[in-house]
Amino acid sequence: MAEAPRFGTSGLRGLVTELTDDLVARYTRAFLRHLGAGDRLLVGRDLRNSSPRIAAAVAAGAATEGVTATDCGALPTPALALEAIRLGVPAIMVTGSHIPSDRNGLKFYRPDGEIDKADEAAIVASLAPVPTEPLPSVLLALSTEAVDRYVGRYTTLEVSLRGARIGVYEHSSVARDILAKVLTALGAEVIPLGRSSTFVTIDTEALRAEDTALVHGWAAEHGLDAIVSTDGDADRPLIANENGVFLRGDVVGLLTENSSVPRPSSRPSHRPRL
Repeated sequence: MAEAPRFGTSGLRGLVTELTDDLVARYTRAFLRHLGAGDRLLVGRDLRNSSPRIAAAVAAGAATEGVTATDCGALPTPALALEAIRLGVPAIMVTGSHIPSDRNGLKFYRPDGEIDKADEAAIVASLAPVPTEPLPSVLLALSTEAVDRYVGRYTTLEVSLRGARIGVYEHSSVARDILAKVLTALGAEVIPLGRSSTFVTIDTEALRAEDTALVHGWAAEHGLDAIVSTDGDADRPLIANENGVFLRGDVVGLLTENSSVPRPSSRPSHRPRL
């Protein structure tokens, strides 16, 4: 017997067959009712086959609450969250992250960031009964501003990758084209690798043996300085060195977090704190 969609470590997740339009709309309405204000919602999605249909159900649910949904298209979860914070509006990302393609999910963002456990409980408590009326058909207005702003955030960095030869393991990452665009803008030579028309389950903290073998082979074949990738919704990075040896996503997170912490010094420093 299939388990009904429920909140887990990162949003609402369940089998695609269980994430019906009515259920998705009910959770969207409950989320908006819990927030209690606003007339706009941002909607994004990953590259799963089921994501466009679920995003349309989110928009329909929002419409029944008098809220207009803006379609931000297929984009990284951090790009959607950043745009929601900038505009001061809520957002819903349709993604199952790294779980298999027969599943999907919703990630909810308040205007100030991702929801917490208290919000999850309030959303569940706000769920309305199954509607008797059919959901409205909503024509979503597509906006590329969130993606454009996200790309601009990184292409304006004072960083040069000139001379670097970097492979991008594209698979079904929603960031595959963005990664190539950013790295090229920073001066790197980008080698696209492993693009897939079907969803590939990539967990940056539990690597598959086949991905390890692929990356090792690509590093040797193409003479790369590094290989980069992400999970499905691009909120977790994946990096391999010139030998095709992966640095797991959780380790990358720890290193980048620690690198931003000022270290004590016996001498005064004139370097500005970031």
